[in-house]
Amino acid sequence: MRRKASLILLAFAVFFTALSPLIRFYAFPRLAKVPANQYQKMVLEAKGATIMNTQMKVVKTDLSIVQTLRGNVAESEKIEGSGGRDLVVWDGLSYAQDSDGKQVTRIPERYIFDAHSAEPVHAAGEMADGKAVKREGLEFKWPFLTEKRDYKYFDARSRTTNTIFFKGEQNFRGLNVYYFEQTIPWVEVGFPSVMPGGLKPEQFEGTGTEMWYTTVRKFWVEPTTGAPVYGEEIHKEEMRGGSLAGGPGKTKTVFDGHVKMREDFIKSTVDLVKSNRILILLMTSYLPWGFLGLGAALLTLALVLEARSRRPGEPEEESAPEPEPVTA
Repeated sequence: MRRKASLILLAFAVFFTALSPLIRFYAFPRLAKVPANQYQKMVLEAKGATIMNTQMKVVKTDLSIVQTLRGNVAESEKIEGSGGRDLVVWDGLSYAQDSDGKQVTRIPERYIFDAHSAEPVHAAGEMADGKAVKREGLEFKWPFLTEKRDYKYFDARSRTTNTIFFKGEQNFRGLNVYYFEQTIPWVEVGFPSVMPGGLKPEQFEGTGTEMWYTTVRKFWVEPTTGAPVYGEEIHKEEMRGGSLAGGPGKTKTVFDGHVKMREDFIKSTVDLVKSNRILILLMTSYLPWGFLGLGAALLTLALVLEARSRRPGEPEEESAPEPEPVTA
């Protein structure tokens, strides 16, 4: 009886031990992905920012920036049909307004990326501020199980890819996070498609004025989910030369402010990331290590039962006596 029980326990031990690496290295890479229909909204603030208003005057104001990311399921399915990959298409919009509620700028984006790795995928419709782009590097989200290393990150304003540097680990609102920082040095960029007062970039042609931009971008990323829980940006834009800036060698500030996430959105983001983190840990840590430990315990118990069944001095199980022949 003990031998039968030990064989059953041994079978379960092999099953759970084999299941452990399957969950971690087979199921997790296939099941962990960004949902195609995800919708996110974020509000950022730049208090006391310097901006150029609708009268082309430089003023101080409290700026609010609403960023939305909406999953475009129809477009993702259309692209998946030709590539056979799980893709996500995010239609993004960044809308900035001053303290009087007047629009400062409005920048649309379409970001296409692999649902598992967060790597960009090049397909028709990929754009930033209405201009076709070919992204290299991350944007908005880091990969699951983010590593302690530098990454390439796409900057939508300059439409360039630069290194975003890993600066170390920190504790943010009870979460262990990785801190990343990127600096875009002063670079000439195009005029935004929508400017204060609804001005169009075509209206500035022939003025001889150039637009220049620089920023310091900071992200605090929860490494298990790859989701930023907080971000800041020290953002500057200015006009140089030409009639709009006041003549050769002159400059005029278009935007100068320290952009930060609003407090209520920080809290909601942290709560969401904490719940998603548990789901990822189930597949990468809790279940694999739990099944491995269970397999080891069952194997130990099977060996103990087998050893006891073979212990010397104990009577062996008696077999049923053969029936005696019947005689007439």
